[in-house]
Amino acid sequence: MSEAVLYETRGPAAWVTLNRPEKLNALNGAVLEGLHAALDRAVADDEVKVVVVTGSGERAFSAGYDLSAEAAHSEIPAHEWHEVLATDIDATMKLWALPKPTIAAVRGYCLAGGCELAMACDMIISTESGRFGEPEIRYGSGPVTLLMPFLLGQKKTNELLFTGDMIDAQAAERAGMINRVVAEDELDAEVEALVRKIAPTPLPVLRLTKIALVRAYEAMGLREAVNMNLDLSSMLNAADAPEQREFMQIVQSSGLKAALAWRDNRYGEVLGGVKS
Repeated sequence: MSEAVLYETRGPAAWVTLNRPEKLNALNGAVLEGLHAALDRAVADDEVKVVVVTGSGERAFSAGYDLSAEAAHSEIPAHEWHEVLATDIDATMKLWALPKPTIAAVRGYCLAGGCELAMACDMIISTESGRFGEPEIRYGSGPVTLLMPFLLGQKKTNELLFTGDMIDAQAAERAGMINRVVAEDELDAEVEALVRKIAPTPLPVLRLTKIALVRAYEAMGLREAVNMNLDLSSMLNAADAPEQREFMQIVQSSGLKAALAWRDNRYGEVLGGVKS
């Protein structure tokens, strides 16, 4: 069985790859554990100047948290949801505060918790196939790590989080969510070129610059907002709305694909619909 997260060094960069391509690199316990270990390894290696996070395969960076596994938690009370979601947030915020520059290299779906991991990186480079969004509201959940308000303007954030819409890579670039869009076969080369621009800077300078940037956003209230959202998300996930129950029942009885089709049909969209 392949590892859930792969680690390799390419010159001054550590490449961390979410490795569940058959599940669109959905995040589960093994992936989060592997991500923690890979990030610790990158921080400990002084030869590593930049950390690149990507997904295995062509279809997805990550489609978010594994809803098939999450269905097992569908009837737990709010205080237990708090513990479950705190584990998810820990991994994302570890990436956010990593004391080295980070780049998300995105192909395909980058949704929900996967979108949050990408947003936690300092820079995002996407191919034209990139699809971004947080569709959780459509099955009675919400963003786990509330980073989007700090990356986008208020109105665009409100639109995306109230509708659950996905946007394509070009729209994400216009909105300021990502740095740039490249052709499908140019992603690695573009990321490596960016790494080469960053790598000549001494590591202590990179570390202190990263700390300054993190502290600037946290002075604006980012971490306080994330912690407050954890409390609210625990109550939201435990709300036990009829739509939440039906979605999870379909996941358990007919599988995730059927549940997603049911979800999007309620919104009058074809599965995988995207806004540009």
